[in-house]
Amino acid sequence: MDNNPPRSLKATFAAAESQRLALEAAQDTQSTSYADSVAACTATYEACRQLAAQLSLFSGNEGAEDLSTSSLPYLLVDYHLAEVVQRAPSTSLGERRRTLARARDALERFLHLLDGYGLLAPAHRRLLERYTEAPSQFSITAGAGGDPAARREAKIANFRAEKELRANLAYLRGRQQEAEQQQRRKRHGGKNDAVRTLHLAHLEFSAHMAFQALEGMNREWEVLAQAPPAPEHGSAEGRGGQTAQAEEDVRRRRRQLLQAHGVAPDTEYSERLDLVRGALGNGGKGGPILSAQGKPLQPFTLLGNRQELAKGVFRPGHNLPTMTIDEYLDEERRRGGIIEGGGEASYARPEPNEDDYEKADAETLKARAWDEYVEANPKGSGNTLNRG
Repeated sequence: MDNNPPRSLKATFAAAESQRLALEAAQDTQSTSYADSVAACTATYEACRQLAAQLSLFSGNEGAEDLSTSSLPYLLVDYHLAEVVQRAPSTSLGERRRTLARARDALERFLHLLDGYGLLAPAHRRLLERYTEAPSQFSITAGAGGDPAARREAKIANFRAEKELRANLAYLRGRQQEAEQQQRRKRHGGKNDAVRTLHLAHLEFSAHMAFQALEGMNREWEVLAQAPPAPEHGSAEGRGGQTAQAEEDVRRRRRQLLQAHGVAPDTEYSERLDLVRGALGNGGKGGPILSAQGKPLQPFTLLGNRQELAKGVFRPGHNLPTMTIDEYLDEERRRGGIIEGGGEASYARPEPNEDDYEKADAETLKARAWDEYVEANPKGSGNTLNRG
């Protein structure tokens, strides 16, 4: 038997608000504890709805002036319920659709309740009429038609309205403490106009955000409708199994290809890989890459080392035959296509042999010939293009 007395509507609503604020501050939204907190908060707001119905707190025969200031916050129960419901984690498309439908129902109850009390602003009342006519096609900017400029202006106007409502709400909340102090000074228990104004501003802002949420739900419904059907097993494990199976197929084909060319499946590199490389990357031609004169017989790609070459063997068939940088340099050096020297080596000149008179005479004759050439051909004597 439950010995705990039932909580009042005020206490239940305060507990629900505390749980909701804790959810907004939560960091890990994927944990099991977060999902449990969402469920608990949802249940608390549902309890608020039941208590308000039992107390007949709201009636369709009343107007806004019949509502006490203390009752105004309870008009937000369905709005906050929709907020919390949408936070519930979903493991499938069907579950997310049910979550959105539940949140939509709560927002509709909230807006119709405000409309029944005449608490909707004229602009919001027109939006509610449009939503009621076509809920699934509802959009705040639908009235702009297909004109992009008009839609943009409508979005800007909506953003400005939200900004003004938010600023007004923040200003009134800043004055709440002063209003509470005034209320304590009034011994006769009269109405506190500042507190009532704050609650009404909160309701207007929440109505604005409710229409934003309904438009966002319609967009999410469109995305969910275009989503592909869930796989048969539909889990991360199933997808991981498919990936592992694909990788195993690649390894199996690799072993078969190596065995077909007589190469051990676990080798890093073999001379026989050149044959495999030609078969894969050059239409099965194979053969040498360079001729004896150094002319390329097949296109090739330079790689860093033979390990890279070996790994490239099993890439798609459009890859070209390859040779490593070392192989290319060895081939060029063998053909004499590399000139070595320069740098520090250029300064390491052999010491002249003073007894080699023939070489000394040759150097002297060479120097004289150069001097005579310079005298006969002064600098600039060959430039006749720019002369007058």
